[in-house]
Amino acid sequence: MKLKIGIFDSGIGGFTILKSLLKTRTDVEVFYLADTKRIPYGNKNFEEIRNIAKEICTFFEDKHLDALLIACNTTNACALDILLNNLKIPCFDLINSVSEVVNKQIIGVLATKTTVNSLYYKNTLGSKKENSKIFQQECPEFVSEIEKEKLNFGKLNYLSDLYLRPLLNQNIEELILGCSHYPLIYDFLRKKIDLNIKLIDPSEALIKKFNESFPIPKTVGYESLSSENIKFFVTSEKDKFSQKVEFWLEIKKEIRLVNLRSNV
Repeated sequence: MKLKIGIFDSGIGGFTILKSLLKTRTDVEVFYLADTKRIPYGNKNFEEIRNIAKEICTFFEDKHLDALLIACNTTNACALDILLNNLKIPCFDLINSVSEVVNKQIIGVLATKTTVNSLYYKNTLGSKKENSKIFQQECPEFVSEIEKEKLNFGKLNYLSDLYLRPLLNQNIEELILGCSHYPLIYDFLRKKIDLNIKLIDPSEALIKKFNESFPIPKTVGYESLSSENIKFFVTSEKDKFSQKVEFWLEIKKEIRLVNLRSNV
């Protein structure tokens, strides 16, 4: 029997979670929700994110999930309690998961404006690591650039230099990609920083924690990925999202359009 897993994000950022999940196991049925109508979340205020989180809970209520993987750092930072209290199933989040794998003292975090302002990363990392120094950098234009159908590497190069410079000036030892979109350009960012700085994709820590809670059955052997067990739902522009699924995940899938406010 396959585990029913929910993943949600404002857009394609959750692909980093999905890919990390599917690298480790095939005994899952995935319901992927992208709130493409309201992307990006990172510039919305605290209350807006909390209201959206309630709608997300309503969407997943009838999916009979075994677990939810929270692929949106901004929702994680502003509304984790809403997801936990309403869904009443195990919810695995990026920020608490990655806080368990950092081991250096000077840590940089690239994140959205709302995530940075919430101080959730700073407080969580600080509580786990005594005498640590956490430096956050908001990246207001990254998500919209990564969501484009064709990446503009000239623009990404400019933005990367702009966002990385303040953190590198602090002599950081680890750098957390604190928005699920950012690992989609992991290789690009890796070339921009010294090899001595550990670059951390929180999705790997999240999936590690998930697999510890839901051990992979010994009877499950390796199978090639079947996209039949992945269902995609978006709140707008399903054709564009279909193209992004094909580009980033190399699969072709039907994309279903839903309205979160009425859950139809």
